[in-house]
Amino acid sequence: MALISKKKIVFTISSNLREYLFNYGREVDFPIHYKDLLRYSSSIPLYDSRGNDTLWETVFFNESDREEIHYSIKKIYALLKAEGDISVMKHLYVDRIDLCVYGNTQPFRVRIVNRINDNFDYFYVKNADASRVYGLELEHLLSPNRISYLVHENTLIEEHIAGIPGEMFMKHHIHDHTVNPIRLAKEFVKFNERCFVRLLGDMHSSNFVIDVTPDFEETHYRIRAIDFDQQSYEGKKSIYLPQYFKENNALIQLGIKHITTESMIQYQREERALIANRLKSSPKEIEDILQSMEKDRISKPENIESLKNDLAKHYKYAKFLKCTNMGSILRESLEQVLIKKD
Repeated sequence: MALISKKKIVFTISSNLREYLFNYGREVDFPIHYKDLLRYSSSIPLYDSRGNDTLWETVFFNESDREEIHYSIKKIYALLKAEGDISVMKHLYVDRIDLCVYGNTQPFRVRIVNRINDNFDYFYVKNADASRVYGLELEHLLSPNRISYLVHENTLIEEHIAGIPGEMFMKHHIHDHTVNPIRLAKEFVKFNERCFVRLLGDMHSSNFVIDVTPDFEETHYRIRAIDFDQQSYEGKKSIYLPQYFKENNALIQLGIKHITTESMIQYQREERALIANRLKSSPKEIEDILQSMEKDRISKPENIESLKNDLAKHYKYAKFLKCTNMGSILRESLEQVLIKKD
């Protein structure tokens, strides 16, 4: 069973990371920041369609602030979704701004609606944490998923990642007769491997969603991380393997029941080959982000020491022992997918 040791330290964005974000178009000047949304005057609990408390609160602003805040939020949405084309704003309105009151970072979630067709979308406004930014960028570069996010000063804007929350899927959907257990178990194996290779930790059922796509003959599944603040921070190997979280037991048991050891090894190799291809297709971006991480402090010395020893034993590869920071450990982890195995 995987256990997070203590509350994670928040790391500010360094000059090296800031330069990377600027060079690749992630650092963008936008008109409102996280601290501005803290000026709300009142709030009410937000309930879901079944009347359950979501532990989010809908916040309200004084009339003197509301118009300016809503206009700025629509401008951010245009930057995030339309490369700043403000013509998209004329059909949009801000339906709701919610605050997550139970999380450590207390993000805001914005619900924005197109008044022409009532279609809606979400995005998040958060305090910028270097770990989360590295996690988002590595997800964008090394996973099958593209991620839209923007940073300015100490504020992070993140797109909403659609899907059924993992805990909800396991509670309400996993035993549905329409679910293909072999395909779902295969996807969990591949997700497990992706997280381990790129050292994304804490992937229990509250931190990922399951994207279900019906096809003409079969249903496809993709598991997507939605929380990235445990990128390359913890010192235990098990934290980077979703298979060790008790919250994921329903998916784990599905794999035990439906997948043979030989099939599991094959799926792991397939995923590592895909990661290797992504490394080869984006060599400059990968090298730049790794160099930034190697110059950054994004973990504690004892975590670095513990993880490099764990991975040296796991891979039987002594070069891990020479690593002095999380960036160099991640570099060695990624190198492993490029090494031909028998």
